[in-house]
Amino acid sequence: MQRSILITGCSSGIGLEAALMLQAKHYLVVASCRQPEDVKRLQQAGLHHVIQLDLADSESIRQGFEQTLAITGGELFALFNNGAYGQPGAVEDLSPDVLRQQFEVNVFGTHDLTVRVVKLMLAQGYGRIVHNSSVLGMVAAPFRGAYNASKFALEGLTDTLRMELSDTPVNVSLIEPGPITSRFRANALAALQTNIDIANSRHQKAYQAAIERMSKVGPASRGTLPASAVVDKLVHALESSKPKPRYYVTWPTYAAALMKRVLSTRWLDKVMGAQGS
Repeated sequence: MQRSILITGCSSGIGLEAALMLQAKHYLVVASCRQPEDVKRLQQAGLHHVIQLDLADSESIRQGFEQTLAITGGELFALFNNGAYGQPGAVEDLSPDVLRQQFEVNVFGTHDLTVRVVKLMLAQGYGRIVHNSSVLGMVAAPFRGAYNASKFALEGLTDTLRMELSDTPVNVSLIEPGPITSRFRANALAALQTNIDIANSRHQKAYQAAIERMSKVGPASRGTLPASAVVDKLVHALESSKPKPRYYVTWPTYAAALMKRVLSTRWLDKVMGAQGS
């Protein structure tokens, strides 16, 4: 039987790479993205099944899920929850609406889709659910409060779901990448400039430094890996007889996991705080 998978956030980066690589491995891939123009672009790139699915819109999620089942014949082997974005900004500069929107996409929309898939997988008697989190779902960093909070929440939900499904044939895994080559940085820059009142913030200097950093072409930092590094871990989560609960990607993630275990909170604050904006 051909394995089917629904992937969110396929307009670029990790999601697009996952869709292309898994289709090449003969998976029945349903790639989803938010914008109609991206649907056409991905179809032109050679993806066989592309749908529109906006994680900030519950009706779009319902329709996207139904479209997926129409394509797959009513079953689904796997869900890769990759769709997300990062909202930069100091916690004091985040309006409730901006924070709410971050959670709408990264947590609530992802949760809505996941629980629909869980019900299907329990009924069919098999399935794999993989959530793409972040090193910032493990440790906090300054000026990433909204994104940190959303990924911390996602990891809490995922850990709980994994335990609750432990006596079923549905497996749940997290992938925690560090810096990956993608449009994530460019999208974060747009979110910063659109949603944060930089001119009236006491962090204006830090924001200007962040804008300069995020505007640079090339890898975000040392240790940046291509999107294929995440897909390699995704393939293991999909095909292993014993998928891991967590997959680290990039050495900064391994370093963060070690520091969280061995450093006191104060020392971890100093190390992560030195990351600046």
